[in-house]
Amino acid sequence: MSLEILYEDESIVAINKPHGLLVHRSSIARDTSEFALQILRDQLGKTVYPAHRLDRKTGGVLLFSLNKETDQYLQKSFQEHQIDKKYLAVLRGFAPEEGIIDYPLKKDNGTIQEAQTSFRLLAKSELDIPFGKFPTSRYSLVEANPLTGRMHQLRRHFAHIFYPIIGDRPHGCNKQNKFWKENYQMDTMLLHASELTFKHPLSGETVHVKAAIQSDFQKVLGILNIHELC
Repeated sequence: MSLEILYEDESIVAINKPHGLLVHRSSIARDTSEFALQILRDQLGKTVYPAHRLDRKTGGVLLFSLNKETDQYLQKSFQEHQIDKKYLAVLRGFAPEEGIIDYPLKKDNGTIQEAQTSFRLLAKSELDIPFGKFPTSRYSLVEANPLTGRMHQLRRHFAHIFYPIIGDRPHGCNKQNKFWKENYQMDTMLLHASELTFKHPLSGETVHVKAAIQSDFQKVLGILNIHELC
């Protein structure tokens, strides 16, 4: 496997991580032998440090440092919310035009963390296919900006307001996930890290990295007749 490199200089490299690829080795995922960190290290022939995390199921912009000093800078920038992150997601139902989800999330150890997500509606679509008690199936494409960086924040926040992300397990809608798998052979979680904007650690200039959506996501947008991003 060769990873798509979106940006590279002497201290930073960004890739378009495929859906389903783990960032690094994990004791909770023993069913795979491929990881973004190891693949990128071998591809570049140099040590790389992941500056942040993306869920295994999430695709899109993933940032790495090429030295420890840059790693410390970027880790701190993420922790202090100095890096702007944008995601694209396909949701069940017709979402509001825009909104801010302010809903605390609980960690595995029981600690409660404040969490905020802003979002805006990009497009709506309706399939002429009955679903449950409804005569049609409704969906929304949104752009989301997590203002905090909590575990599974977007997945949990959209489920909380009853517009779950298509393909999400366990926070999503099992009936919708089954519908997409049976009818369209699609079981990818439709969450894509589309953009990162940050200050470069050496020059101080603004760096903007954007990742194109991947094939499964494009396929769904085509089915939903949403063409702006295809």
